[in-house]
Amino acid sequence: MASLEDPLDIGGVTVPNRLYRAPLLECAGNGPDAVETLIDDLEPAAASGVGLICQGATIVRGDGGCAAPGMTRVHDPDFVDRLSRLTDRIHDHGSRIFIQLEHGGLRSMETWHAEYRAAHPDLEQLAVSEPPWQLRLLDRLGFLEYDPHVLTTAEVYDLAADFGRAAARAVDAGYDGIHLAGANMGIVQQFCSPFYNRRDDEFGGSPEARLEFLARVHDEIRERAGDVPLMTKVPAETPAPPSPLVRRKLSLEDGIEIVRRLEKIGYDAVVPVQTSVVWDMSIVRGAYPERAWDNEAFPEEYDAAFGGSARRRLVALGNRLESLHYDFEPAWNEDFCRYVREQVSIPVLAEGGIRERGQMDRLLGSSERSGVEGTDASDATPACDMVGMARPFYAEPRLGARLLESGSGDEKPRVLCESCNNCTVPQVTGAPGLCRTPDVVRRRGELEREGAYDRTES
Repeated sequence: MASLEDPLDIGGVTVPNRLYRAPLLECAGNGPDAVETLIDDLEPAAASGVGLICQGATIVRGDGGCAAPGMTRVHDPDFVDRLSRLTDRIHDHGSRIFIQLEHGGLRSMETWHAEYRAAHPDLEQLAVSEPPWQLRLLDRLGFLEYDPHVLTTAEVYDLAADFGRAAARAVDAGYDGIHLAGANMGIVQQFCSPFYNRRDDEFGGSPEARLEFLARVHDEIRERAGDVPLMTKVPAETPAPPSPLVRRKLSLEDGIEIVRRLEKIGYDAVVPVQTSVVWDMSIVRGAYPERAWDNEAFPEEYDAAFGGSARRRLVALGNRLESLHYDFEPAWNEDFCRYVREQVSIPVLAEGGIRERGQMDRLLGSSERSGVEGTDASDATPACDMVGMARPFYAEPRLGARLLESGSGDEKPRVLCESCNNCTVPQVTGAPGLCRTPDVVRRRGELEREGAYDRTES
């Protein structure tokens, strides 16, 4: 059993405690202010004592592949070299920083962002296979627009090499580890998923072959970046629509088997997540974001993104329906993480709906030691080795100071984030990720004045 304050070894790198900032959209881009934007976004968490900072998904190629506006690309060695200013600042606080590498594939902006697509008419989506009939139907109905380029075998090898080259540049810039975006419908999940992957070469045709891309990425990173800690998200597509709409998807058992194989391949840690086969609110479960959709600052930007006011209203309606289906559930990946942890010896990281210190203690198996009421011996069985949060850091950038070193107290801190998603929807316009809920912003100000985010240095 471990406490939130205990260190953890991931692939030979010691993380000072078991709290991590999960990957978020920083919307920093690659412009002249990009590094300062990343520092402004990420350093507060490190300054508050968070042990591991996971920089949000960064794209390994120079063209295409962005799932949202403002995503940072790491194909340019000169730009990545400047990121050493960021890693130095994180290290100054004693924290570690991993970079998450991604390519969006069929989820990229060239699929759904009307203005971006108009500005890049020759840009195709990279596809593992021809899009499934469900996505082609959405194309015919006008919700999405596909012009896919199905990767040849040689191109798959080249894409894996791009992940390796990006990892090597990141390590040279001072990053402590690599975190692959293996879920949330990016191209890694598209290789793993039978919903997307219908290839008949060595990268498809069986569960083992569908995992071959992750094996190849591992080998490329090891060859080019050395023994840097390497972890990945692992999807179970359990929230996907039921049959007959979606017959082929990754079950919970499939996800567990993927993790077993990844440990044998040589991955150093995994993040099991339950996610759909399409980009929906299974990623960010919670309330319908009224304030985000009704905000007078965004309608024109939404129209540009979705292709007009009519389509904006359809997307908003879909968002409302999804929020009913994917209602907020505390620690919604807990069972998946616990099943995985029983099968492997590498660290298992948990995220998704974690909102209280007492909940963190329970997930780490330290409830009994911390005196959390209402627990029994089974509650003390660890579900994971590290706990992370994403959206709560939009609401409280220095959240770590409130959560760490509070395990011995009677009062268990809870985050201010209400999972209302008012922070997420505006990001389709490239708007920065920040809390837009007045009650939360007001309460954060009160806590700041009370000194709740002041860290006691050891």
